[in-house]
Amino acid sequence: MFRAPRQSLSILLIVFFLSACNDNNSENDFRSWKVYRGDDGINAYSSLDQINRENVKLLLVAWTYRSGDTMGNSTIECNPIIVNGILYGVSPRQKTFALDAKTGKELWLFNPHDEKGQGGGVSRGLSYWEDGDDKRIYMFANHRLLALNARTGKQIMTFGENGFVDLRKGLRDDKEIEKYYIESRSPGVIYKDLIIVGSTMGELYMALPGNIRAYDVRNGKMRWVFNTVPKPGEFGYDTWPKENYKTAGGCNAWSGFSIDRKRGIVFAATGAPTFDFHGGDRQGANLFGNSVIALNAATGKYIWHFQVSHHDLWDYDLPSPPNLITIKRNGKSVDAVAQVTKQGLIFVFDRETGTPLIPIEERPVPASQMPDEHNSPTQPFPVMPPPFSRHKFDTSLVTDISQESHDYIMKKIENYSFGEIYHPPHTKGIIQLPGFRGGAEWSGAAFDPETGKMFIGANDMPNEVQLIEVKPENPNEIFKMPVLKAGDMVYQKNCAACHGADLKGNDPYPSLLDIKKKLSPQQAEEIIEKGRDKMPSFVSLPAAHKEALIALLFNLKKSKLTSKKSDSLKIVKNPRKQYKLKGYTQLKDQFGYYGIKPPWGTLNAVDLNEGKIVWKRALGEYPELTKKGIPETGTQLFGGGIVTAGGLVFIGASSDEKFRAIDKNTGKTLWEYQLPVGGYATPATYEIEGRQFIVIGAGGGGFQRTKTGDYYFAFALPE
Repeated sequence: MFRAPRQSLSILLIVFFLSACNDNNSENDFRSWKVYRGDDGINAYSSLDQINRENVKLLLVAWTYRSGDTMGNSTIECNPIIVNGILYGVSPRQKTFALDAKTGKELWLFNPHDEKGQGGGVSRGLSYWEDGDDKRIYMFANHRLLALNARTGKQIMTFGENGFVDLRKGLRDDKEIEKYYIESRSPGVIYKDLIIVGSTMGELYMALPGNIRAYDVRNGKMRWVFNTVPKPGEFGYDTWPKENYKTAGGCNAWSGFSIDRKRGIVFAATGAPTFDFHGGDRQGANLFGNSVIALNAATGKYIWHFQVSHHDLWDYDLPSPPNLITIKRNGKSVDAVAQVTKQGLIFVFDRETGTPLIPIEERPVPASQMPDEHNSPTQPFPVMPPPFSRHKFDTSLVTDISQESHDYIMKKIENYSFGEIYHPPHTKGIIQLPGFRGGAEWSGAAFDPETGKMFIGANDMPNEVQLIEVKPENPNEIFKMPVLKAGDMVYQKNCAACHGADLKGNDPYPSLLDIKKKLSPQQAEEIIEKGRDKMPSFVSLPAAHKEALIALLFNLKKSKLTSKKSDSLKIVKNPRKQYKLKGYTQLKDQFGYYGIKPPWGTLNAVDLNEGKIVWKRALGEYPELTKKGIPETGTQLFGGGIVTAGGLVFIGASSDEKFRAIDKNTGKTLWEYQLPVGGYATPATYEIEGRQFIVIGAGGGGFQRTKTGDYYFAFALPE
């Protein structure tokens, strides 16, 4: 047997140690929670089993933490990380903090925003890197990527320029950078000395492209970029009109990444190209929109891709990073990539080649009625497992929770068209099912390697979708109008789709009728500029338009526009028609319940070895409906679940504000805790001094529109 010389063994050990230092997330024993969603494969699984089916009913609150910074409709979506006994999380207004993971005692708190301002927004997590004594936390705040000292919480000012990387740079003309809206709500992934990041941007025409970029973890210099809207000479360029790369946007990896460190492959899942609901100006399949993409993590070079929906017209973004799993095929274990979708489908591929491990069929779908649209004649469907959300809407599915609700919805939909999934939008209106919120959402799926089962929280409610043509206009026209009329013109173009033409709101977007009771004009202007929570920034809105909008919202009849006309504000003539949505509206009855038969939110257990749904249950309830004898309906879900070796799935997500432990084999609730506000985040679990903890952020608010809060709850068995 060959034996290495003692000196060679020493050198090998040193090389291995250095490699481990430079790639500190390279191994995961499933007992820690050092990265977003627990491991590199985004599987939200833990091998901890101290808390199990038999004793979970004994769970108690071990500690709580409150950040003290709720505002408006703020929420918490952060899946915290736990490193060396320290829990790192994010508050409702993007303050990053470190806690003693055993006691919840605050160790430090960092505010990336001006204390006097109203900055803040959604953050789903953080990234950790270390090399010797250099230990760092990476966070996003609006368009900035920052590095913090993990021990002290101090910003590392040698990272990037003036202490941050500006995500707006390098995407279009940097001379107009102040007009660009971009942020990142999901954490970057660390690979050796790189942090690989995605982004969120606007979903209208002229939005920025969603390029995937890698930066040096030490100095913030960009090391590579992958263009998700291909440029001339790049693979996929021929799936767009020739000049589209100059103006096309979206196709962004907004949900984060998974990574196979041994193979050196990073996996991304991308969103739709913009505008989301009409593609007359982007004829073709539109790579790399709505695609699973495998890239060389060191260089960003393309390896393989699969487009889950072609030429998307339904806002069917891929909502979560691909799960990296191992499943059985023909009696052998195969490393795979599994992608859940808003359509309620699961696609499974070979990790190295992208070859489908479950056959995929291209099936015919309806043609668009829009004269300037060229939707794809087919869309891909895996032959199994079956969809975990409904794929067809018709009158037989109209809600039956009461006769009044049924009649109301029947009247509401009488002028809409509807049918199977991929029914194309048009100006007369359609009922879209699945709707914008899934199927699966950003919370993704938890995967149990013990059983090969995937656990997915799913939404199952329709949207009303109606296109309205956008007429070219002269932005300087507002100077010829009374200020409130000018404000209404700006509002109808930019705000009405979400907040309603009458300012009364479109659930879950709030009414603006009483905005003066909540905000000052200065605060409202800052939110328009920077965005907040679910609202994007409207930084590109001309100054005079912002003034007119503020005048409308606060009924400032006597105010006058102080901004001057600009030669740059000219009529924009587009070669093709452009459209907007009448409203981002879910189909609801007069009482606020969904217009389709329950269940409206479900938890699904899917066996990926067998390709079948093992169990499905409603998740969440409306107590007032339960009292009327209506079985548990489920609610809209935001926030993910985790699965443990103790036989449990832990999940909040439902708008009844409960945190539940569910038997992973049967779907039965074994324990539940009534949170003070909704837990719309993915939990984490970890062990300190032999004691297992389960922690979840509870911020309420968000798209659920329930009351807001600023809590982190940790649970454990009695000592």
